[in-house]
Amino acid sequence: MGIEGPFWRAIAVFRIASVVYAAVLLLRAGGYAHPVTGWIVIGVMAFWTGIATLAYAQPGVRGWPLLVLDLLTAVGCLLATPYVQGSLATPGTMPITATWVAAPVLAWGVHKGRRAGAVSAALVSAADLWLRAPGFDLATVPVNGAVLLFMAGVVIGHVAQLAKQAEARMQRAVEIEAAGRERERLARGIHDSVLQVLALVQRRGAEIGGEAAELGRLAGEQEAVLRELVRSGPRPERAPRRRLIPARRPASAAPQDLADLSDALRRYGSARVTVATPAEPVTLPRRTVEELVAAVGNALDNVRRHCGPRARAWILVEDAGERAIVTVRDDGPGIPEGRLAEAAAEGRLGVSQSIQGRIADLGGTVSILSSPDGTEIEMSVPSGLS
Repeated sequence: MGIEGPFWRAIAVFRIASVVYAAVLLLRAGGYAHPVTGWIVIGVMAFWTGIATLAYAQPGVRGWPLLVLDLLTAVGCLLATPYVQGSLATPGTMPITATWVAAPVLAWGVHKGRRAGAVSAALVSAADLWLRAPGFDLATVPVNGAVLLFMAGVVIGHVAQLAKQAEARMQRAVEIEAAGRERERLARGIHDSVLQVLALVQRRGAEIGGEAAELGRLAGEQEAVLRELVRSGPRPERAPRRRLIPARRPASAAPQDLADLSDALRRYGSARVTVATPAEPVTLPRRTVEELVAAVGNALDNVRRHCGPRARAWILVEDAGERAIVTVRDDGPGIPEGRLAEAAAEGRLGVSQSIQGRIADLGGTVSILSSPDGTEIEMSVPSGLS
């Protein structure tokens, strides 16, 4: 039902309350010469209230046929007023429909906007004024009802249109955000595979020389193009219009979706990489474990690339209850100040996306401390098991 749902529910309540009000008017002594006819009219109003409430609740049924039929029913009940009041009626007597005739005006305004609300208000007001003062004698006719109908149709129609526009803009923002997260996820995958292979081909081609150097040069050009492609965001007008499912999963996970973080990180252990884990398993959602393992792998790749093959690294896993903490420390020369921001601007996503982006998608944080004695990257993520 969307943003219109609360409006239709409010109109349904208004219809029901108006039928009750009309019945109370008919029960009062005097003012209506033919109460039996009045009860017939109220029965029609009650019947149509039920039909209209069910019909407007179905988006596929709402449209001009239903709106026109709703308006004709209300005007017809309103025009039956002289047959209920008879000769006992005095000028200005409340019609048998009471306030019920305002419901189609509200419906027109909600579904079609303030202009449609004003048109429907004009039609209902014309019938009401003709009943109250035949000949439209403006000197004696009460116009309060007509004014209120116009105000209701225009104001409700305007508010409904603003609500629809706000919903559309919110949906658009959600789609753009989801598309951005999907692009970042793909960018991390590309960085972990294709970009690293292209960079390796470029370096090895330059070392070998000859035809391999030309191959390395081409690989370097394609690496630069691909980095720029994954770094730059999509144009707003090109953003996908279909609803995308956010990458983030619910915090809780079923037992079959769990994995041991300590066991997954032990594969990085080697002569130059020390892995320290708690004695008990650190159980997390499988996706969380996969993303943490990928982030740690990227951090170790950076150690080998920037600190040399003889650099040492330490991986520490901590279970802090509601959070899991993984720290990667090396004994390299550290990261020069401003280098991370410069690398992100150049499209190198090793830290900004493959590490920080991954952890941010998990709802976690990354802390990077660097000095001439080495670099320490601390990754903290929610356990997702509470």
